Amino acid sequence: MKKLSGLSLGLLLITSALTQAQTKDPVVEGIVKEATENSQLEKLAHELLDVIGPRLVGSPQMQQANDWAVAKYKEWSIPAKNEKWGEWRGWERGASHIDMVFPRVKSLEGTQLAWSPSTAGKTVTAEVIIIPDLADSVAFAKWLPSVKGKFVMTSMLQPTGRPDYNWQEFATKESFDKMKKERDAQTEAWTKRIAKTGYTGRTLPAALEKAGAAGVVGSLWSKGFGVNKIFGASTKKIPTVDIALEDYALLYRLAESGHTPKISVKADSKENGLVPTFNTIAEIKGSTNPEEYVILSAHFDSWDGGTGATDNGTGTLTMMEAMRILKKVYPNPKRTILVGHWGSEEQGLNGSRAFVEDHPEIIKNIQAVFNQDNGTGRVVNLSGQGFLNAYDYLTRWLSKVPEAIKAPIETRFPGAPGGGGSDFASFVAAGAPAFSLSSLNWSYGTYTWHTNRDTYDKIVFDDVRSNAILAAIMAYQASEDPAKTSREKSVLPSNSKGEPGVWPAVKSPTRKGGVE
Repeated sequence: MKKLSGLSLGLLLITSALTQAQTKDPVVEGIVKEATENSQLEKLAHELLDVIGPRLVGSPQMQQANDWAVAKYKEWSIPAKNEKWGEWRGWERGASHIDMVFPRVKSLEGTQLAWSPSTAGKTVTAEVIIIPDLADSVAFAKWLPSVKGKFVMTSMLQPTGRPDYNWQEFATKESFDKMKKERDAQTEAWTKRIAKTGYTGRTLPAALEKAGAAGVVGSLWSKGFGVNKIFGASTKKIPTVDIALEDYALLYRLAESGHTPKISVKADSKENGLVPTFNTIAEIKGSTNPEEYVILSAHFDSWDGGTGATDNGTGTLTMMEAMRILKKVYPNPKRTILVGHWGSEEQGLNGSRAFVEDHPEIIKNIQAVFNQDNGTGRVVNLSGQGFLNAYDYLTRWLSKVPEAIKAPIETRFPGAPGGGGSDFASFVAAGAPAFSLSSLNWSYGTYTWHTNRDTYDKIVFDDVRSNAILAAIMAYQASEDPAKTSREKSVLPSNSKGEPGVWPAVKSPTRKGGVE
């Protein structure tokens, strides 16, 4: 091997450094620098989650969030608007006060469900009773008048408030197995108990209301310490409240042992009639192909047991921050970069389905959609959603992402088309290449998905910052790519019956919701 002179070696090193400098992308570097040195995530999270709060469709907070986002984009010199897609039952949550007043006094942890009727400014005090285990629906019909003037418990008594992982860590195997066996038997017995009433869990509250109950009391435990799912009420005149497992179990045991517990409930809420519902849309106009679109996507609405921090505050923050950064370091994209903050995803992808239905001119010219909606964690999964050639362009774009962000991401190609779950599915059904930036779990399903614990403190800002960088770089690469993305679909495998796989169908949104 010929030994290089000092001059030759120096020239080689300089040439190598210049080559490396030439391969570095200043836009990618600018995105990373802005995201790490001038992040707005914490400020945005505080304004959205702490100040505005949860964003139940039809609530004043949802409208406030729409207006806030438009103002924020305009502050960043990004044109934005609220685009009406429908109407929804307007409902405004008030304070919930729930106390046990007999056989002793104790404040209880609980809240009314979304769309629950109020107690009309009054405090309602009544005995708490349990749905009995009766022979059949005839026996239940005879018992039903006895609910008049009482609060009725409609959830089973959970045998433990400890999550299974806590049992696995500390219990003997015999004790853990015994608990699970007893819990399974108890769950099966409760399911049969409800079935024998002749009603379902959904229709039973209406029957209790018609019979004159003072209110419906439930507890939808989310299988973690101190955490419950908070969904919507089905009663029209009496309040429906959810009480935390620990307090619900206390009331249940007292009622079961004949100590006739009483609770007082004051549930404030306000009906606002039908109100307009919106998607918030903002865009950075393309300079070369403005009629072609790269879409950043996240639903804006939430349930309102917490503040919707990880479902989908973090997805919203990711896309807002990505747009802010792109406007600063990539202000003249080749294709138009549009962000959609969709309404009423939680009730069936309604906002995004309406956008797909209302904008065929955009849908046919989509280069790619990137959606984020499953918690605070860094992105670790990306599927081709059944698009045959997704591998070609997604991996090409991913190659420009910093290794620390790209390395944990598992890809699946061509993958299978998502039929629901989040807003990317609205676009996939229409044949547009749309992809879910799926996140690391962080106990999402148990602790924050639709729960009373989905709050600001659960956000892992380092992960969200990583996701904003990823979304911005992928949008930049999709915009710059000289080639239009292929929409060719893969042949789907047969189902369990041997029938050919079918691509998900386009579904129309519910444009008037919350009313019968």
